[in-house]
Amino acid sequence: MFLHGFLNSLLEGAGVTLSVALASLAMAMALGLLGAIAKLSKFRFARGLAYLYTTLIRGVPDLVLMLLIFYGGQVAVNEIALRLGHEEYIDINPYVAGVLTIGFIFGAYLTEAFRGAFLAVPPGQREAGLAYGLSGWQIAWRITLPQMFRHALPGLSNNWLVLIKSTAIVSVIGLSDLMTRGQQAAGSTREPFVFYLAVALIYLSFTSLSELIFSWLEKRFSIGVRKGTL
Repeated sequence: MFLHGFLNSLLEGAGVTLSVALASLAMAMALGLLGAIAKLSKFRFARGLAYLYTTLIRGVPDLVLMLLIFYGGQVAVNEIALRLGHEEYIDINPYVAGVLTIGFIFGAYLTEAFRGAFLAVPPGQREAGLAYGLSGWQIAWRITLPQMFRHALPGLSNNWLVLIKSTAIVSVIGLSDLMTRGQQAAGSTREPFVFYLAVALIYLSFTSLSELIFSWLEKRFSIGVRKGTL
């Protein structure tokens, strides 16, 4: 029997992995956008807070942050709940902890990617929008963000490829993802090479498909943009 009957289990784990990755990406993009705006802000406090965020996150290993948020956060939540009079023990859902941790980590990386993309948009575009009588929100939505996103696509693509592979660390907190299912199958059959190879091929299929999608997006957002020639 193909993969000793563990194929469905691996595919279910792959679905969990993809779900964690997509949810984490959504959170990371939101944090990255806020972080980039803060870094470009006129307010010193906002710039300092964003700088502290990106410095700390990029300096601490992902695995350490995962364990800190899952186990340390669980202790903190229960301590607060106990002080508020709630005596029942509260378990943090591994899925929620995984998404929050990975999203929080990659929000720092996307902060830098989005900051560079904002700076790549010519300031004259905003001035032209003001001259046409557009409001600040209209300029951001119709002019700045579409152009910023085009410049951010290469960095966003690279971070997504790293993020989807980094989801493997959620296996250490008990989430039944692709990596966990592969470990369980390898332990049951004593054929680690076969199942870790299968896991690797599934991750490779995710990243290969992602590259095709981002390549299409780059072409789509480059329509009407004239490239410079040497």
